[in-house]
Amino acid sequence: MVLIVDSGSTKSDWIAVDNNGNKLLEKIRTKGLNPAILSEKKLKKIIKSSEDLKSNKEKVTHVFFYGAGCGTDNAKNLLKGVLESIFVNAQIEVNEDTLAAVYSTINEPTEAAVVCILGTGSNCSYFDGEKLHQRVKSLGYTLMDDASGNYYGKQLIRDYYYNHMPVNVKIAFGSKFNMDADFIKYNLYKQPSPNAYLANFAEFMFLQKDSEYTIELIKKGIRLFATNMIMQYKEELKTVPVHFAGSIAYFAQKEITEVAEEMGFKVGNFQRRPIDGLIPFHTKDL
Repeated sequence: MVLIVDSGSTKSDWIAVDNNGNKLLEKIRTKGLNPAILSEKKLKKIIKSSEDLKSNKEKVTHVFFYGAGCGTDNAKNLLKGVLESIFVNAQIEVNEDTLAAVYSTINEPTEAAVVCILGTGSNCSYFDGEKLHQRVKSLGYTLMDDASGNYYGKQLIRDYYYNHMPVNVKIAFGSKFNMDADFIKYNLYKQPSPNAYLANFAEFMFLQKDSEYTIELIKKGIRLFATNMIMQYKEELKTVPVHFAGSIAYFAQKEITEVAEEMGFKVGNFQRRPIDGLIPFHTKDL
């Protein structure tokens, strides 16, 4: 049994297949497994909470894990150790989520492209057809993650409290979420995964796209992301497309395309769930 995992900070999708790529179980979903945020104990608890994973752990021969927070050696090794302690008969590979986005969006294995993730968090890399190049290491949701779900959640909450929202949007936002200050602070400062909590607010934008306010909010985040991340690769952008993966990118395709026209880069493919493109990639040589 081969497990392929695509993990953000909010959720992790697991697919179990045989060596020919045939699915053995229904897609498994657990909470996000971000080793930059969660402890070893918490990571193990999340994995073991799945009955399907627990009951099949000894059958697993390979685990290919792609996740948010896996961009540093310390985080990667922490998660690899956790997986090895559970799937004791398996070969384990842990990679950053950007590589999953690459494999699921490029049109052919050796295609060069700039590849972006806009989900709970955000990131951007250049794939030269063989290797991944990243010029800025992500410092996470507190300092970076422009145009991500947690970025937009933060902006929406700020605009609500600073009275920068149009009245009708503010009423709709306040009726959808618990906006009590103590409740928000409790979730941000005393609960695990505050980035995932913030990202839960982002869906609101896509339910309010008849509002000029939300359209401009979306574009503002994309411009910021493009300026800070995509435009690192000015030379490469002359010849390669920019692919996007993640739910924020998928639902903001129109706004991303418009910003790309403003800033002069070529938009390529959109993939909402990178895991869907990873099965053939990992089973072709088993």
